[in-house]
Amino acid sequence: FFCCIASCRPRVPHPSSSFSFIRPAAETKKTMFASRQAASLLLRRSATAAASSSAPAAATSALRNGIANNNNLARFMSSSADVATFDLTGSFETYKLDTAPNNTIEMTKEELLGHFELMYTMRRMEITCDNEYKSRAIRGFCHLYDGQEAVATGINSAFEPEDSWITSYRCHCTALARGGTVASILGELFGNIDGQTMGKGGSMHFYNKKHNFFGGQGIVGAQVPVGTGFAFANHYNATPGKPMQVSIACYGDGAANQGQIWESANMASLWNLPMIFCIENNHYGMGTSMDRHSSHSDYYKMGNHIPGVRIDGMNILAVKEGMRFVKEWCGAGNGPMYVEMMTYRYHGHSMSDPGTTYRNREEIALTRSTRDPLEFVKKTVIDAGFADAEQIKETEKRIRKDVAEQVKQAKASTKPTVEPHLFEYVYSSDGGKEQNEFPPHIRMPDFAKSKNY
Repeated sequence: FFCCIASCRPRVPHPSSSFSFIRPAAETKKTMFASRQAASLLLRRSATAAASSSAPAAATSALRNGIANNNNLARFMSSSADVATFDLTGSFETYKLDTAPNNTIEMTKEELLGHFELMYTMRRMEITCDNEYKSRAIRGFCHLYDGQEAVATGINSAFEPEDSWITSYRCHCTALARGGTVASILGELFGNIDGQTMGKGGSMHFYNKKHNFFGGQGIVGAQVPVGTGFAFANHYNATPGKPMQVSIACYGDGAANQGQIWESANMASLWNLPMIFCIENNHYGMGTSMDRHSSHSDYYKMGNHIPGVRIDGMNILAVKEGMRFVKEWCGAGNGPMYVEMMTYRYHGHSMSDPGTTYRNREEIALTRSTRDPLEFVKKTVIDAGFADAEQIKETEKRIRKDVAEQVKQAKASTKPTVEPHLFEYVYSSDGGKEQNEFPPHIRMPDFAKSKNY
């Protein structure tokens, strides 16, 4: 309920809006796509136009508009038996910074294959969620992350376990990266007791305190003030003379103009907190394109005097190197930073959104064919000589089998019961330690008189 209300904020009135119920449908569609005003910035400029300009300008233009061929932004340079070097020139744009992420990155065979396996597991898990939702095994809200896997994987690879992470309700894959399993995530989506939050949270409320993952938030943007609180705690508890642990709050472009985010940025800057404001810019706030819901589309510059960096969020190597730089900068006591990840979601806003009323299928297909983060990482593995196409297929087959087995395991779990599960973790009188005693002011239902039981 709150998700729907809060998420509708970006839906501002517009003369050519696809949400107009006065204009005939055929005329609306013609108006929308004739000039492509409502189309994503991913299609604003052609790759041909970018290639025809000067090399630096082409790279910058391609990054801003998200249509560059992956080979252009992460070229394989050299490798030994177990280490490969890649060129990242053009993968970053900076704002109010004297330094920047490196334009090259070294990756070991183990690291690169590990990133591929995690990203492929994320993709298979989200496809499984799609199928299970359509078969009604999953109910309620369900927001899928396929297309954005490089963002969560890259952030996780640059972070330490002690760093704090909170995100939006599109959180399945972040939960997986931050210590979860496919079984615990699907179990939660099925509403079973072995789910990550014991069947109480569902799709939007994963949580793993052991791994400093503080979940998805059901209200758009509400995670950002909480993330700023984690940054305050990290600053307060820091050891003098040593780098601080950082905090990151991830949110979408549709939430970027909310007042609570500006207030959080103000406090983070005033107190010099190690806070990362990370905008996962998938170019649509629900069904409204970013150029129609935001007068300022360079989100990494939104902090005014707060520095920022824009990163190619479809490139796992760029995300990893970019976030290494951001973490070191913030952790060194320089204050907060804005980060904009240029990414894309293949599904609609949620499972109830077909995702094709405000963008066309050609746009989605073009992104899949030119910028898919999973195809990119597979190509880097092959280019580096770490595996061949046949070995990649065998790995994918193994992961598909493992995901299927974990889904069966999740389905075999049971539903939480009213006693004791309903009131567990609701009330605490012992400083947050686990306890299952109900205080006297909590009245249990009278099952004999209740028609609902």
